[in-house]
Amino acid sequence: MHADDNTHVTGIPHVFTTLFLIIILSAVATWVVPAGQYDRDRAGSRGSVITPGSYSPAERNPMGLMDALSTVHRGMVSAAETVFFVFVTFASISLMVATGAFHALIAKLLSMFDGKARLLVIPLFITLIGLASSTMAVFEEMFAFIPLFVSAALAMGFDALVGMAIVALGIGLGTSGAFLNPFTVGIAQNIAGLSLYSGAGYRIFCHMLMVTVASAYVMVYAYRISHRPELGLMYGHKPKNPHIDEKILREYPMKVRHCLVLLTMIAGVVLIIWGVLTRGWFFEQLMAIYLTMGVSSGLMMGWSPDKISHKWAEGASEITSTCLKIALAKGIVLILQNSNVLDTLIHWIASPMAGLPRWAAAESMLLFQTALNFIVPSGSGQAVVSMPIMVPLSDLLGVSRQTAVLAFQFGDGISNILWITGSMPIICKFAKVPPRKWLRWFAPLFVLILATQMLCIAGALLIDYR
Repeated sequence: MHADDNTHVTGIPHVFTTLFLIIILSAVATWVVPAGQYDRDRAGSRGSVITPGSYSPAERNPMGLMDALSTVHRGMVSAAETVFFVFVTFASISLMVATGAFHALIAKLLSMFDGKARLLVIPLFITLIGLASSTMAVFEEMFAFIPLFVSAALAMGFDALVGMAIVALGIGLGTSGAFLNPFTVGIAQNIAGLSLYSGAGYRIFCHMLMVTVASAYVMVYAYRISHRPELGLMYGHKPKNPHIDEKILREYPMKVRHCLVLLTMIAGVVLIIWGVLTRGWFFEQLMAIYLTMGVSSGLMMGWSPDKISHKWAEGASEITSTCLKIALAKGIVLILQNSNVLDTLIHWIASPMAGLPRWAAAESMLLFQTALNFIVPSGSGQAVVSMPIMVPLSDLLGVSRQTAVLAFQFGDGISNILWITGSMPIICKFAKVPPRKWLRWFAPLFVLILATQMLCIAGALLIDYR
């Protein structure tokens, strides 16, 4: 669940503005770009696979603006399976989050660690928040906890950057290394023709590797400024809340009902893993499980059916913008496909990369996805825009589709807390940290994480990750 609909930065076009511009450019491209096609082998469970070296000119099918907009409508209809899966799943997860169970767990652990084992708080909560982001797609729901973590960091002798980083890195790395996130890896693997949540073992390894690198970076900084405060980037900034706000902690008391909801979440995740691995469950079954988890969580909280319905509808309304992005992006892909232009664009991209070593081509995919997230800061939206290009490109370059999905995840996740078009302005606002200070602190860590991701991509090639 990305917070990509909550921010607007002056001078940066809205995502819808960008998408509509791409629709117009796509229509123009049907008149300018030569038509062409690759031969495709439709045998196998992965769907159609491009045959390398088979590109040839094809019949032109240019589109006027009305034709293009009509194709966008057909794209929206064809994206219905994905859109409704996102609607129902997001609404159900939002309902579970609305119970406050996860927040209560965070508050309980934070109060237990108040003044104790200070440095251990950093990897513990980055891991815990990252786990929630990886499995239950928790993202913007954690923003409200940023002031609390900032207060806790200050009380422990650190600064606001440390508290802010715990939450930001947890959600950012959780998205990058997601192994059960239905809105990123689920949609991307569906487009790539892969079994849902396949390859989870390697993604878990990558996730923990990135968490280890990030935790070490934050811990070193925290230890240094706890002994020499003048080395901190926030030195001289007088904290307004030098102690953990007990009032905030009291807003999330851990109750028996919360424990039951947490157990329901765990049981649901286990059931999903079992169903996917042993029964081949896909969107239909997963949607049913998430819906059951959401409604059950509401009942465990003692909510009436009307309240459950209200909370569920609130969650659905929050994801409407993202679902429209998915539908529009699918329309763009259909414009390029139906006009026989998409394969030409793939051919143009693949040709200069064909002479590159396979590892360099794979790393280029990661860099492309990271840059694309500046323009389309939406995990599911970016998947629909980029994967129809990245999947056939990976076939041509001899890179596995699973690796292409991994490059998408890496590029989509951690850059959300770097780009001003993503969540960075929001988390800075919650933490009351100037964006320039956050960027100065985070930039070296981003380079380290990007290097770690590049090593993971290289590792995927080495083990023939599929």
